Amino acid sequence: MSPLRTIVVGYDDTKPAQRALERAALFANAFGSRLVVTSVAPVSTTAGGRSIGADPADTASDSVAELAAARSYLNEQGIEAEYLEAIGHPGDSLLVAAEERGADMIVVGTREPGFAQRLFGGSVSDTVSHRAHCDVLIVH
Repeated sequence: MSPLRTIVVGYDDTKPAQRALERAALFANAFGSRLVVTSVAPVSTTAGGRSIGADPADTASDSVAELAAARSYLNEQGIEAEYLEAIGHPGDSLLVAAEERGADMIVVGTREPGFAQRLFGGSVSDTVSHRAHCDVLIVH
């Protein structure tokens, strides 16, 4: 089994993401891993799936605030991390961050899917778990 040198964690202002951050911090501390915390401002899409720009309900400034909250938590734990803002589809952005940094693991939170998510799919954890080229930890 290879060591966990780099862990990428997806973070937003939700309880599942906080649990994912806590779990990623435990792994980073236990294995001496480099931790990369990513917050993604999603893009809006048309019914056909075409991107039409940043989602006004979740802006880049929200990502900055989310990363500040993650930094505060990790500083309390004595863990240094890299903080990465992104704009795009959250699952895709996490996959890109993991590929670019040679991640050994991606950690994401998950919550009960709503009706639309069950109907159309598209959860971040589902996207990441099916397309990642490294281990994925889905935290409930």
